[in-house]
Amino acid sequence: LRMTEAGQSYYEQASRLVQEVDGLEQAVSRHNEAPRGRLRVSAPMTFGTMHLSAAIPRFLSAYPDVMLELELNDRTVDLVAEGYDVGIRIGVLPDSSLIATRVTMMEMATCCCPDYLRRKGRPLKPDDLRQHECLPYGHKRHVEWSFEVQGKRKLVAVNGRLCSNNGEILRDAACAGIGIAHLPTFIVGDAIKRGELLTILDEFRPPLAGVHVVYPGHRQASIAVRAFTDFVRSTFAAPPR
Repeated sequence: LRMTEAGQSYYEQASRLVQEVDGLEQAVSRHNEAPRGRLRVSAPMTFGTMHLSAAIPRFLSAYPDVMLELELNDRTVDLVAEGYDVGIRIGVLPDSSLIATRVTMMEMATCCCPDYLRRKGRPLKPDDLRQHECLPYGHKRHVEWSFEVQGKRKLVAVNGRLCSNNGEILRDAACAGIGIAHLPTFIVGDAIKRGELLTILDEFRPPLAGVHVVYPGHRQASIAVRAFTDFVRSTFAAPPR
């Protein structure tokens, strides 16, 4: 036997309804009960390894009946289709049916090492980056970086010999003098503080973006999801430098 496409769709929607009813019953009849059960979480790779990993043990200590499955991945995960209870998203959120709670703000920094500036000179405006070796984030060597020029958003096409979907690799390459990086300060903040990287084009930084906890509507009543959302919000109330 094999389920039809219509049957599969019916099953998925019915399963979500059953979960929603279960969650509502938990919220009403066991409002004061401690969170319990399995919690599947999706989060970005670098934010997870650099910041979330240190907080997770405290969450598990506070909620000993919760079993946490944490998946780190920089792709945009379909929480509903892939069975996740909650996710962490960084940047501007696209329109969706997910419920979002902003937990902190993120700032971008354009930066490079002092040796690179000595060899290549300092860009004075965003368009100058076209003449420099840049370190694009993602799977393409040719990307656009966002800046604010005279109160308006400006996209500047940049390229370079190294691109990666991992911010830590690009940060280390910038520290080694390979090129200019355009990354969140939660990735490059420590290197900037130590003087290994210098920020450039500070007057053209784009507006702050948000770090959000998102979850499907049918998980809204889940005690574990609420506990995780509140924990992340309290942990990162002050933005990582």
